[in-house]
Amino acid sequence: MKTVFYPAQERGFNNLGWLKSYHSFNFGRFYDPHKMNFGLLRVLNDDHVEAGMGFGTHSHDNMEIVSIPLSGALKHNDSTGREAIIKSGDVQIMSAGTGIQHSEYNASKTEAVKFLQIWIFPKEENITPRYEQKAFSEEAKQNKFLTAVSPEKDAESIWINQDAWFNLSNLDEGKKLNYTLNDDKNGIYVFLLEGSLNIAGKTLKERDAIGVYDIKDIDVEALTAAKLLLIEVPMQ
Repeated sequence: MKTVFYPAQERGFNNLGWLKSYHSFNFGRFYDPHKMNFGLLRVLNDDHVEAGMGFGTHSHDNMEIVSIPLSGALKHNDSTGREAIIKSGDVQIMSAGTGIQHSEYNASKTEAVKFLQIWIFPKEENITPRYEQKAFSEEAKQNKFLTAVSPEKDAESIWINQDAWFNLSNLDEGKKLNYTLNDDKNGIYVFLLEGSLNIAGKTLKERDAIGVYDIKDIDVEALTAAKLLLIEVPMQ
């Protein structure tokens, strides 16, 4: 087993007034030679966008971009003609493929929106740009792993153009879960949203993260009530 610990306080931070963004990996002006990526996981931004504000139209290509609202609602528009609102409980994926333009704005004029934006390198490049979103109940995450994103096209999860799995879980204090990798050549990246937990002999607190690889399975134990995101991703 090999591990990489990512303390919350060592993340990059950008404050534009309307946007407060914490960067788990190198992004924008934040650079740390030890935080380029974890396997094919390239970006995990923890964003807070003030009411009525957002990201104007900009371009992406050949990247799988997953957005997970934590509170509030986010309005999405893109060059495929798609217009949608995603809110807490939803998960959205956009395959940028050959190239796509999109914008993201806080859908509320009175309340902030908090969301995670996550980028993963694609398995196949230059696919036709695509978009998908789905709502997941809190009950479906309680004391178990809910697979929200996977490479399985006919599953209950939304599809990603990569051999990656996104799992969400809300754990009661003292609850222990075992996660078995779909491919033991992959690694897992656990990002703790709330609470505290033990994994790989390490205690994580809110917004800490850990990468673990060279394993077939691993236990996650909640030291207090906890909410987490576990991403299984190819290491190369």
